[in-house]
This record gives sequence, C-alpha cells and structure tokens, in this order.
Amino acid sequence: MNQSNSASRRFIWLSRLFAIAVLVFAAFTFAPPAFSQNCALCYTQAASSGHRMIEALRSGILVLIVPPTLMWLVLAAISYSKRNQFKHADHLPRPASDW
Repeated sequence: MNQSNSASRRFIWLSRLFAIAVLVFAAFTFAPPAFSQNCALCYTQAASSGHRMIEALRSGILVLIVPPTLMWLVLAAISYSKRNQFKHADHLPRPASDW
C-alpha cells in the first residue's frame, strides 16, 4: 500500500508540474507582446535582403537561442539528479573532533 500511495503522489506531482509548464508555455507563446517584439530596423533589413541573408538571420537566431537553452537544461538535469545528495547529511554520525 505504501508503494501505491507513493506512486499516486508522484503521479499527482508530475501532472501538476506538467499543467504548470503548459500554462507557462501558453502564457509566453500566446501573449500579445510576444508577437510585437519587432525592431523596425531589423524588419526593413530582413525585408530588403535576399534569400541567403534571411537564412543567415534564421541560423543566427538559432545559434543565439539553442546553446543557452541546452546549457540551462543540462544544469537543470544535474540539479535534479543531485537533489538528494545532501538531504540526509544531518543523520550521519559526526566526527570525533568537532572544531
């Protein structure tokens, strides 16, 4: 019974976390200010340039967005995997020499 209770608590926690993530994603994606962040100079430059420049602009945007996002995800994964490393340190016996 204890394992099923733990599993149901974990499922509820994960479902709440997923719901919060979906709401945050929707709030940032569908917010009107998210679509109005156009620089007039950038827009005119992109509109007047050729196909190669537009592709270079798109790849530049990816270069500026993808690495920080991946670094953040790696840090989050490391933090998540190490979350219990120091949790039970209070229950360990103390050394004989307390300085």
